[in-house]
Amino acid sequence: MSGHSKWHSIKHKKGATDAKRGKLFTKFIKEITVAARTGGGDPDSNARLRKAIADAKAGNMPNDTIDRAIRRGTGAEEGIHYDEITYEGYGPGGVALLIDAVTDNRNRTVAEIRHIFSKNGGNLGESGSVGWMFEKKGYLVVDKSAKAEDELFDLAIDAGAEDIRDDHDNWEIITAPENFEAVHDAIKSADINPQVAEIETVPQNYINLEGAQANQMVKLMEALEDHDDVQKVSANFDMSEADMAAA
Repeated sequence: MSGHSKWHSIKHKKGATDAKRGKLFTKFIKEITVAARTGGGDPDSNARLRKAIADAKAGNMPNDTIDRAIRRGTGAEEGIHYDEITYEGYGPGGVALLIDAVTDNRNRTVAEIRHIFSKNGGNLGESGSVGWMFEKKGYLVVDKSAKAEDELFDLAIDAGAEDIRDDHDNWEIITAPENFEAVHDAIKSADINPQVAEIETVPQNYINLEGAQANQMVKLMEALEDHDDVQKVSANFDMSEADMAAA
């Protein structure tokens, strides 16, 4: 079971701290603001903004809050200036991590991220230290009960998917970033609701963790994702069902 699908399963089981509405809204607002700033305020011509708005609406964010974030991003309304930063580091067992953050204070954020690493068995690395181990991919997770394998395979591949992987109870669908929307739309049109549908930074290989290291890795991931400036964490760990249940 891959680290990506595994971590989403752990978060669902534990009722992750990121599910707190106030914290989630803050992350939505930052993503919408940055997406509008970098690609314009029209979601029809800005795929990143379109996805950010869809995520915010799925999280029950009010439309006026979404509109205000867009206006701040385009400069139509005064607001905080956010910088996008990617941090790289190592977790327990040498696991590689990429942390995508959006912050209005780089010095504060890097100090806090460094503290989280050191407190949870890891260390913050230099730029470029682990980034080469990952690549951007469209990533969808579909429960096996949603559709027969051959039907799902034909549906996804015809829409532009690169690969479908067997992940125990789920299918993992991998796409090139530019084909993600087409594949996602095809999946939804077949009345399938993916458990995960994101442009992810996917690892090229995984490190298996057991026992104390697996437990410590979960704590590190939770602490990083709970940070207000952290938008997304990618890591190349794997663990057994037993260790996942014990985490």
